[in-house]
Amino acid sequence: MNKISIQTGGFDISAEVSLAHNNNSGLGAIVTFVGLVRDMDDEAMTKMTLEHYPGMTEKALQIIADQAKSRWKLGNITIIHRVGELQVNDQIVLVITSSKHRKSSFEACEFIIDYLKTQAPFWKKEHTKSGEKWVEIKDSDKLKLDNWN
Repeated sequence: MNKISIQTGGFDISAEVSLAHNNNSGLGAIVTFVGLVRDMDDEAMTKMTLEHYPGMTEKALQIIADQAKSRWKLGNITIIHRVGELQVNDQIVLVITSSKHRKSSFEACEFIIDYLKTQAPFWKKEHTKSGEKWVEIKDSDKLKLDNWN
């Protein structure tokens, strides 16, 4: 089962882990990743705005989850991504992967995050005291993606 959600509100990590586990006694590992809005080193960020293309974004996240399942033997996958206006320290994204063995869950979780950062149709705008700017994909994130190919 894959749970894909684009939402404006926060999420409860414990509740989502319980849902992903679903009392499956065959699972030996559940890996979670929570991404947060962080203040930038060079300028004080006041907030971040995330936009997406409804319908297209959910489909892209499902494709990423399906790709992970084709590479590793996984149980449930959860991808929750927030949109709208977010403040520093707010949760942005939750990825949960489950499997019989930890290596598959760790690798799949990292794979999903790398693909989310570069392939998912989200647009981020940082708001600082000196203005606002759209965030571009970092070269380091592109290199991480290349390592999966």
